[in-house]
Amino acid sequence: LFPYSSKGAMMDNRFATALVIACVLSLISTIYMAASIGTDFWYEYHTLSPAENVSEAGRSIWEEFVSEEADEKTYTDALFRCNGTVGLWRRCITVPKNSHWYSPPENDMTTNCISFSLSDQFMEKYIEPGNHNSGTDLNRTYLWRLQFLLPFVSVGLMCFGALIGLCACACRSLYPAIATGVLHFLAGLCTLGLVGCYVAGIELLHKKLPLPDDVRGEFGWSFCLACVSAPLQFMAAALFIWAARTNRKEFTLLKAYRVA
Repeated sequence: LFPYSSKGAMMDNRFATALVIACVLSLISTIYMAASIGTDFWYEYHTLSPAENVSEAGRSIWEEFVSEEADEKTYTDALFRCNGTVGLWRRCITVPKNSHWYSPPENDMTTNCISFSLSDQFMEKYIEPGNHNSGTDLNRTYLWRLQFLLPFVSVGLMCFGALIGLCACACRSLYPAIATGVLHFLAGLCTLGLVGCYVAGIELLHKKLPLPDDVRGEFGWSFCLACVSAPLQFMAAALFIWAARTNRKEFTLLKAYRVA
């Protein structure tokens, strides 16, 4: 029995190591997803002279940007001209602290943000942004809705998987770890779908509203956090499933050995 017991102890250590690594990966990916959802740097616009652009139009840019009636073209033009950033929940522009028409441009800039309302998240996108008579652009409409819903589904699946994992610990069983792994795999698919929907939506938007010559656009660090979170979720899922399946196999072999 001693050789097999030593092997069983070695296998138990492997299971424990795999589970600890999977839990750490799951925690990191959850933190990354939460930070990604809550920040406003999914996409960033950089223009050469934001202060001059704002001073030319006075306060009208900001007033149009925060207006409840602001359409997609209105706030996108402001993002182009004022070093804007866009998140899943908010859009921001950088303006001088004193942007009155009678005041000279200042170098002291401030970032002001406005949140997308729930109706904005589900609002139809138009074939020609800003033109409500041009018809609904179904591709951009559903991409926008998916990029709003998928991150919450992803985080919810991981939290539910963590709850199952806690129940497994309480029951001193590895079998529920398979369900935890499957949930993390589904969460990874949701995160991957979120990243794909966001990239596709930005590309389609820029085909409708091309970037001006003096404006450069790039994906921000919030987007990068979501990109990193997806593979972490897949790795955690693989470790959970491997640990549970291998432990079940070892338990079956041990039981057969004892019966023999």
